[in-house]
Amino acid sequence: MTNIDDAPSVNELSATWSDIQGDESAYRDDSYDREVRDCATRLAADPGAPTAYVWTLGLTLMASYVAGLPGEGVADAAREALRATDHALRDHPCDHATHPYRTHDAEEDDWHLPLLLRLLADETADWDEDRPREEWLCPRNVAGYARIALDILDPGSVPDVPPRLPADIRGDIESLSAILNLYPDGDPDDDLASHAGNLSLAADAERPGRLLVARAISWHVVSGMVRRKSVLDDLIEAVAKTLPHYADATCAHERHPEPEDSGPEAAESGLRLSSPAGREIYERDREDWGHPPLDELLCPVHLAEIARETLTTLREGRDKLFGDRSTGHLDAEYLRADGRLDIEKIVERLDHKHWNEKYADDLGLWAARRYEGADVRERVVLFITAYQAMKISYPSPPYAVTRGVLDMMRPLAAASRPADCAHPDDHPTTRYVDIRHGLPQVYAPDDFPATEHSRSLGSWTCPRFTAILAQGCVSSLERLDETEGEGDYR
Repeated sequence: MTNIDDAPSVNELSATWSDIQGDESAYRDDSYDREVRDCATRLAADPGAPTAYVWTLGLTLMASYVAGLPGEGVADAAREALRATDHALRDHPCDHATHPYRTHDAEEDDWHLPLLLRLLADETADWDEDRPREEWLCPRNVAGYARIALDILDPGSVPDVPPRLPADIRGDIESLSAILNLYPDGDPDDDLASHAGNLSLAADAERPGRLLVARAISWHVVSGMVRRKSVLDDLIEAVAKTLPHYADATCAHERHPEPEDSGPEAAESGLRLSSPAGREIYERDREDWGHPPLDELLCPVHLAEIARETLTTLREGRDKLFGDRSTGHLDAEYLRADGRLDIEKIVERLDHKHWNEKYADDLGLWAARRYEGADVRERVVLFITAYQAMKISYPSPPYAVTRGVLDMMRPLAAASRPADCAHPDDHPTTRYVDIRHGLPQVYAPDDFPATEHSRSLGSWTCPRFTAILAQGCVSSLERLDETEGEGDYR
């Protein structure tokens, strides 16, 4: 095992540095700062020493932490030591045709460096790496890793190193993956909103990737998961601003490749292509993956098509979620030829099953809008329909729906409640079995005989029963729309 003066063993050092490497949430940690300073000091003391590889790989492992917000002077100390090492070793004579640093892949190889460091330091350890030990220990390779570490600290600042995605791009990939896979951390609406600004402010080379990100998240923001209209407004504005950049575009391509059709994968692809390093990685690997050339994938004519399609998706989604939603066509769906409710179809769609989710929003809003002019028995059905449809709605009813249902429910929730009920039987329950059998019977008693699930008209229309259900519905919908009446919905 290599002896490194008074320092801990390489095994201990690599374990400590690996912990720092893996702590992505680290923020001005005093113990981490001490490790970086100690490593930088030892390297700067003799950047051309045979043991320089230990301290250079150590700073490479800790570079992501140093690139964040370490203590004062920590990053400067690391840069000074790494630059001195690069200067001392990069022109060292050797007869190697190439060196391992040239093919270092950040996403696949970073994690392997702690183990590799221990193997390099132990001359008795079995060596089964692809490249010879001598190439790893070559001064030119050590200089190459010094430049890799400098590139982590200041992306794009040094030449002759493999491309590496910037930390902010990697963070955005992780964040969007969590949101689009429905396990967000923090406020997903805020995170999604930031990508509209990124597209609006994008430089020419960055804009195509940012547009692909907007396309990828457009499917999510119109799904009903997003409650803030401003997220759609800003994204629509940002996408619309990209179109003039491609207005005069022409191309000779016979066809254009289809973009990713998975939201998380499409978002990651767009984020990667928004950075120079990501585009370089794409070109480096595209033949291995069978991907098309960048000039075809990011053809301006193709991008204009994508922008127009994305705008259509966003504008139609905004109208559906926040606009005046039409329900007049549903009379033909839920009324019989004689004008009576098609009660059996309605109660069938009130079953809380996934296949009824597609009907719930429009059915609930239709019922709420029809309620005021209905007779007493029809009102029973319409009230329960609006109430139950809000339970079935997935992921949640959009504002255009909640607005209409709340207009119906609020007066019912606020109505006076008698101290005692006037009906002798129990209130109905909202279990589907009672709705399925009880609601048709109370609506059309001549057509549907009474069963054990039947309740009297008085129990269905009881002010206490109605107010309790209405209040629950109001509370649930208002929690969804806490910003109602503020800027987001105007």
